[in-house]
Parts: sequence; structure tokens; C-alpha cells
Amino acid sequence: MIDSNYTPEFSEAEQTLIHSEFSRLAESTYLDHAGTTLYAETQVLSAAQQLQRDVICNPHTCRLTGDYVDQVRYRVLEFFNTKAEDYHVIFTANATAALRLVAEHFDFLEAGNFHYCQENHTSVLGMRELVKANGIYMLTAEQLAKHAELQLQSPVVDQAATANSLVVFSAQCNFSGYKLPLDIIKQLQQQGLQETGKEVKAPKADAASQQYYVCLDAASYAASSPLDLQRYPADFVCLSFYKIFGYPTGVGALLVSKRGAEALRSRYYGGGSINYAYAHTLEHQLRGSLHERFENGTLPFLSIVELLQGFRTLERLVPGANPMERISRHVHGLAKYCAAQLQQLKHPNGAPLIQLYNHAGYEQRAQQGGIVAFNVRTADGAYVGFGEVACVAALQRILLRTGCFCNIGACQRHLQLTPETMDSIYKRAGRVCGDYYDLLDGQPTGAVRVSFGYMTRRQDVDKFLDMLRLSYLQLPKQQRLLDIEQQAAQLPQVLQQRVQRLRPRLLELAIYPVKSCAAFKIAAAAAWPLTAQGLQYDREWMIVDHNGLALTQKRCTQLCLLQPRIVGSALQLHFDSAASFFSVPLALEQSTRCLSKVCRQPVEGFDCGDDVANWLSEQLDLPGLRLLRQSMQRSSTGVQLSLVNQAQFLLVNRASVRHLQFEEPLADTVDRFRANIVIDTDVPFEELAFTKLRIGQVLFEVNGPCQRCDMICINQRTGERSPDTLTTIARLQSGKMRFGIYISRITEELADKQQQQQQLHLALGDVITIN
Repeated sequence: MIDSNYTPEFSEAEQTLIHSEFSRLAESTYLDHAGTTLYAETQVLSAAQQLQRDVICNPHTCRLTGDYVDQVRYRVLEFFNTKAEDYHVIFTANATAALRLVAEHFDFLEAGNFHYCQENHTSVLGMRELVKANGIYMLTAEQLAKHAELQLQSPVVDQAATANSLVVFSAQCNFSGYKLPLDIIKQLQQQGLQETGKEVKAPKADAASQQYYVCLDAASYAASSPLDLQRYPADFVCLSFYKIFGYPTGVGALLVSKRGAEALRSRYYGGGSINYAYAHTLEHQLRGSLHERFENGTLPFLSIVELLQGFRTLERLVPGANPMERISRHVHGLAKYCAAQLQQLKHPNGAPLIQLYNHAGYEQRAQQGGIVAFNVRTADGAYVGFGEVACVAALQRILLRTGCFCNIGACQRHLQLTPETMDSIYKRAGRVCGDYYDLLDGQPTGAVRVSFGYMTRRQDVDKFLDMLRLSYLQLPKQQRLLDIEQQAAQLPQVLQQRVQRLRPRLLELAIYPVKSCAAFKIAAAAAWPLTAQGLQYDREWMIVDHNGLALTQKRCTQLCLLQPRIVGSALQLHFDSAASFFSVPLALEQSTRCLSKVCRQPVEGFDCGDDVANWLSEQLDLPGLRLLRQSMQRSSTGVQLSLVNQAQFLLVNRASVRHLQFEEPLADTVDRFRANIVIDTDVPFEELAFTKLRIGQVLFEVNGPCQRCDMICINQRTGERSPDTLTTIARLQSGKMRFGIYISRITEELADKQQQQQQLHLALGDVITIN
């Protein structure tokens, strides 16, 4: 358990001064400083006054502008405890542009390799498309961290290296806030890599003697932690200044050490980066200094000049020899306090409310920044979608971040997503970065993240914690969803779209034309009609043996391999995926009447003829089989029934199926229960408490739970039995073998005669409303 004690970094007077600079927040609570921090009010006022006071124009025209830009370069170097003799400052649009510049211009020589950390921003992954490396490799954070533990040895290579290799990693993970030990910078430069990691792109040739360079993505780290480049001399450092100051946007920097400059080869020149270029020949001459050779075109000089107000504001609001050191202590203290409080949130049954995602805990500031990533869980251990949490927070005017935060590698690592799951999320489900597709088969596809800046107060963290307590420990789920729907207009537009998916929806719709045979699943684009006795054609046929008794999977497991399909005007019977099939007309002519029984009740049907009977006997290797079609509707307490056992429809909650945790694909387990209707409420066994529900426009009443028999022990794809299915259900329900619920249509509600005569349908995606 994390120590929950909180010691303020700022005095009361300092906190009051800081708070006065952000009065525009009013009742809002801002907790996304890892996305961007907030600018102070006097910061932008001072910047505006400077623009009004001075004539700041193109630096090629105005010497004052050039002096201002040079002053900013000096302040940047001072901010990172270095000087112009050791580092160059190249202004870029942002950290992403800085990373791209390195990717485009780093010289790998003949056989250098490109190494990157799994837990990196997407912009680092994009470097793979540009680097002209011999091989490309992915390293985990654990593999990189090992190098900080190695004792310095003699360098791997001498000055005659024939290959330059580049290692890129984030100083602080923007997903979890984990800080990699920066001691590895010198280790990598002097010793190289002891492990190459996972091969992403095979090397073209065996690498010769390697010289290793380090590119540090410091966008997240530098926003709230001091970076000392004398102590940690990375060859390339990528920055976005809005992460540090909040304003202005559109300006970042690439800091290049003298050593790193030797490995950069300019591949393009433009205005401002050359002394001259002839039009009639290819002759040209680049400028002398490194930043001039890579700053092509006119700099965003107004934005650069306004950075001076950012430096001054930090020094004024966070006094001391090193403002960033104090900010680091402040945000780490808040993160530690927040994580400790989150760990103490428990459901009445003792189950934790929060699943935290972290590498090394929150005790050591050297290992953890001001970021807390997590997911919310129910009392039964199911996950709450981060989209719902975002909606609840937005209604409380709490601004936070959800998803993977443009760091899919970290998301995959912390959520333990397999490559197959990743494909299901992005390739098959069509998720894109930044959307609100938050759960796949009940498992999270992203997380919730809160992050802190120097202007964040403990009160802000407490408001966020109170929101979680009220919404997920005190407020019932149905009330929470109702509140969100009623206040949807107050949400940002992207979350208004997400509200439409908060209610559970109809995920699967299936009929079983031939009783006890395989399901015929309704396609996503189709709506299936309802009749007085249920879904049209559901359990309308059945197979009987030579004694006229109904054949079921309990007696013949191979029935699950018999696949009926409604195609046009015919019932097609396929067996075990064979290409050939038998077709039975839906408009069957009058034929011999037969009697049988379903659940000890007599049923009457028409015999479908000798041809299909012979085909069935041959496929199932059982003599004397006949196919019957129901001719008279059955009734159970006034409700019309087909050849079902007890009720018109069987509903199964996918969340309950997941809770069983069988060692087989979830879809296989769902199919064992042979439901007509499959939904997902995120809460296991929630359906057992339903009394009424609406699916789309159709109202249903619950007839009770389904008492399961050993038929659910049969895998519907293979016909194999696994008896642990029943025992697992019995164990979870204290000996009761209930799973799924029976439901029937309520027709009395349709008072309008015209509406009664109109045929109703169910379709995938219909919203489920619990009454």
C-alpha cells in the first residue's frame, strides 16, 4: 500500500499566488497536464504587451528579433543546465518535428541499427518509416533499464566506427509516468546495447563496429522535471514548449550535442539555411552553425519570442534556485497521494475499485512522475469502459484524458494485450487512436489518465476522488447512465456520440430453425421479424427418431454440426461444413400429421418427407430419422410458443459468460448457452435481477432464470463434452445451475391497433433499456 501522507511543496502564500493566475478555471478541474499544461494569465498579458510595445518582424529584416531569438536559445540551454559550447538549439514546430528531423538526417553509415522503446509516443514509431538503418529493433523498458545497472567498461568501439546506431526512448512514459533511469544514456554511448531486443526489421548485413547515439524524447519529462544535460548528455533531446509553459503552441526544439552533430547530415536546404545556391548548377554552400543548417524557412519568431514570458512566469510563480525541481516534487507528491487514495477505494465486498498501471510504484520520484493511469472495475471484477468515466467526469467539469494517449506500446504492455487482441481492436473492430471504443469482450482497450502541473491543488485531486466514490461506489449503474443521458447536451460533442453507446446493445441475434441443431446467426445488416410466438422460424422444425421421440444433443452430440440456414424461400440443411446441402421449401405442402413431445408437452407437426429423412439418417448415421415442422402453436400460460422448452426467447449476458473464464474462445463459450439474444452489460449476472427490458422498440418481461442441463457441456463447434461447464456455474451460484434468463414479449402495451398489426423486428445494435 502506498503511503497516503501528503506534504505540500508550496507555502500557502505561494499556492494563493499560483491559484490567482488560473481564475478562468472557475468550477472546472483540469487534470490533463501530460497533454498540455495551462498558461498563466499574466504570462499571456505580458506577451501581448511585448507585441504591442516592440516592433518584432522577420529576423532577416529586424536585428532586434534576431537578438530576441538568440536570447531564447540561451534561456533554453540554461533551463537544461548546459551551454552553447556543448549543445545546439534547433527550433522546430514541436517534439514530433524534432523526432522527424533526427529520423531524416541521422547518418547510420553502412550498418547502423535503429532501436526504440516499446513504451514510446507514436511519433517515435513513425521514425521507423524514415530511418535509413540496417536493422530495426524494439526494446522493452525493462531491457533498457538493465543498462543503468551495468558498470562502465571500455567503449565498445573506437573513433574508427563504421556504423552509427541510434537508440530512442522517452525519459518519462506519457501513459504511466514511469521514468527510465537516465544513467543509461552514458551506458549506451560508451557500451552500446547488450541486448538487441525484438527484431522488427531484419538487418541487411552484419553490423561492423558500432557507435551508439541516444535520442531522448523529453516532451513528457521536461514538462514537470528538471533535465540536467551536463549529468545526462543525450545526443539529441526533443521538446515541445507548450508542455512546459502552456503557451505558445507551435514551437518546440531539438537540442543536439556536439557529439550528436557529427552524426547529422543535412539532406535538404531552404531559405535561411544556406549562404548561397546557384540555379544554373547544383552548387550551394550551407550556413556554418548547425541550427542555421537545419532551420529551413522563416522561424515562428513571434512564438519563439513569447517563450521568454514562459521562463519568467515559472521563475516568478515558483521561486527558488531550481523551479523545475520544486515542480517535480509537487506533482510527484500529488500523484503519490492520488494513487494511495485510489488503492483504498473498495466495493462493499472488498473488491478494489481501481486497477492501477505502473512500473515501479509511487515511492521514488526518480522513477515516477505526476501521472496516474488506471481503469475502474465493478464489484464483480468487470471493467467499466473509459468512455463512461470520461462522460461522468465531464459532467462534473473534470477534464482528464482517456484512451492510449498516442502510446499504443505502453497500452499493450500495461493492459496485457496480445498481438491477436490488438488486431481485433484495430483491424477488425476498426478502432482508431483517440476514439472511445473502450471495451472489447469486456477487456479495456485503453485507460483513464490524470496528470498534474504546478497549478494543480490537492483540492483538485480530492474532487476527482469524490467523483469516483459517488459514481462508482454509491450510485447504481442504471441511475448513473440515466444521469449521463439526461445531461448529454452538456458534454463535448465527441462524448455526446459516446453516450449513445453507454446503454447495452443487442450484440448477437440467433434462431435455431431445427430444435437442438446449430444456430443460424442473423447478419449485422439484417433485421429479423417477430411473430406471435417469438423470432420467425425459431425452433419451427425438429428431428425425431424411429419411435417419434425428439432427438436432442443429449442423445446425439453431432446435431450441433447440423447447420440450418434460412435462404430465400427455403430451409437449407448443411452438415459439418460440407459443400453439399439439402433444401426444404418453407412453403411445404400439406403432408402427414405426426405427434411428439417437447418438455413432456404434446406437439403436433407435419412430416417433411422421405428425401430429407433419408438425408438426415445418412448424415447422422442414425436410421429412421424424420424431420417434423410444427403445425399447431403451443401455449404456456397464454403465451404462444414454438418448439422451445419454456419461453419465447433466451437471453444471455456476455459479461456473465466472461466471468466463467473458460480456457476457450469467448465466442465458443457463448454459443454453448444457445441464446437467441446476447447482450453485454459489463456486470456479470446482472440479468438475473431484470424484471422487464426493452430491446429497440420491443418490450419484454422476464419469465425467470434458465435452469441449465448438461447440454451446455457440449462445445457447439466440435461436439466435444466438457463437464466442468456445469460445475463452474454451480460453484459461482452456490449450487444453483442458472444461466441466462427466459423472456417473453409484452403485447398489451401496443394499444394502437395499427401498431399491433405492424410486424416488429429485432436487429443487431438495438439499445437495451432495463425497466
